[in-house]
Amino acid sequence: QVPLVESGGGLVQVGGSLRLSCAASESIFSTNAVGWYRQAPGKQRELVATMTEGGSVTYSDSVKGRFTFSRDNSKSTVYLQMNSLKPEDTAVYYCTILDADMEAFGSWGQGTQVTVSS
Repeated sequence: QVPLVESGGGLVQVGGSLRLSCAASESIFSTNAVGWYRQAPGKQRELVATMTEGGSVTYSDSVKGRFTFSRDNSKSTVYLQMNSLKPEDTAVYYCTILDADMEAFGSWGQGTQVTVSS
């Protein structure tokens, strides 16, 4: 499996914005579905958003209207633009390829930490 590298996290105040990136060494996002997940301390990993190979996007209710999932095939990178951040968005964010059932497939990367301070 092609490794994915997440970046762009950081410390931001409530209401702020961040853009996360997930980069691959090969052009895989136009032929694979991909998902963003997050895991807060003491909680299970949860799905944030998915994008099909055709570019259709779905969001969890908790981020709908605030987060935007986009893709740049020329850079083999997907992005998660996060606006109007809340303290409950604090988590480590991961991206991963999804299988035909839109479930996470393969290993997880190191993720990128997002911390929203109030």
